[in-house]
Amino acid sequence: MPLQNASIKVTAFIIGGFDTTKRPMVVGGAMLIAYVLAIFANIVNILFIIYDKRLHKPMYLLICNLALVDILYTSSASPTMIGVLLAGVKTVSYVPCIIQMFAFHLGGVMEMFALAVMAFDRLVAISYPFQYHSYLTNVRTLGLTCVLWIAACCLVSVMPATVLPLPHCHTTLKYTFCDYPAIIRTGCVDPSYYFNMITIISVFLLFFTFTFISLSYVVIIFFVKLSSNDDRRKMGSTCLSHLIVVVCYYIPLFILIVLTRLGVVLTLEERHGLMIGTILGPSLVNPFVYCLRTKEIKYKIFNRFKRVEAFQ
Repeated sequence: MPLQNASIKVTAFIIGGFDTTKRPMVVGGAMLIAYVLAIFANIVNILFIIYDKRLHKPMYLLICNLALVDILYTSSASPTMIGVLLAGVKTVSYVPCIIQMFAFHLGGVMEMFALAVMAFDRLVAISYPFQYHSYLTNVRTLGLTCVLWIAACCLVSVMPATVLPLPHCHTTLKYTFCDYPAIIRTGCVDPSYYFNMITIISVFLLFFTFTFISLSYVVIIFFVKLSSNDDRRKMGSTCLSHLIVVVCYYIPLFILIVLTRLGVVLTLEERHGLMIGTILGPSLVNPFVYCLRTKEIKYKIFNRFKRVEAFQ
C-alpha cells in the first residue's frame, strides 16, 4: 500500500545498521577471520571431493553442493558488513544491492533445500542399504540438485519483482546489509503487506523442510533400533554430522522468522547478532563438521599433511 510521501530517485543505499555498534573494528575483525576460515574450509572440501574419484558418490556430491551454498550464502552479505565495520564503506549502489538481496535469500532457501535432500540421502542409505546405489545414482543426485536450484531461484525471484517497482522515500538501510526487509523499509509503502507475503513463503519453506528432516530421522531411528550395535554406531556417526548442521542453521532462523511473529521482541542489536550468526555460523561449522566426522575426507586431509611433512 503506497503512502503519501514524496518519493526520491535512489542510486545508492547507505548501510546504517552498525551505527550504534561498539568497537566496530573488533566485531569486523572477528567476522573477517570467520569469513576467511569459512570460505577456505568450504573450498578445501569441494576440491577434495572433485579431485578424488573415490568420493564421486551421492553423499559427497551433496556435501559439495552444501559447500557451494555456504559460499554463496556467506559471501552475499559478509563482505559488505566487514567493509562497513573495518573500512567504513557504508554506501552500496542500487543494482549491486538488489543483486546482493537476491543472492542472500537464494543462499538461505538453498541451505534449507540442501539440508533436506541430505536427510533424504541418509534416509535411503539406512532404510535401503543394498539398493541405495541403484536408487540414488550420481546422475539422479545431480539432477535433483539442479531442480532444487531452479525451484529456489523461482521462489526468490518474487523478492526483486516486488522491490523493483517500489518508490523509495529513504536511502538509509536500517539493517546491516541489503536484505529484503531492509530495502522494503526504505519504500514509500506500508511494509506490513510485503512482510506478510514473504513471511508466508518463509514459514512454509521453514516448516516444510524442517518437518521433512524430522520425519526422515523418525524413520531412521526406527531402523537404528532394529539394527545391531555395530550398525547403530555407524548410523549414528553418519547422521550426527547432519544433525549438528541442521541445529546450527534452523535454531537462529526459527527465532528470527517464527518467534518474532509470535510476539517475541528483539532489539536491533539482538537481531543483527542472530542474523550474523545465521550467515557465518553454518558456513563455518559445516565444512569442519564434515571434514572431522566423514572418514574418507578426514583421511584424505591427514594424508595430504603427511605428504607435505615428508617433503620438508
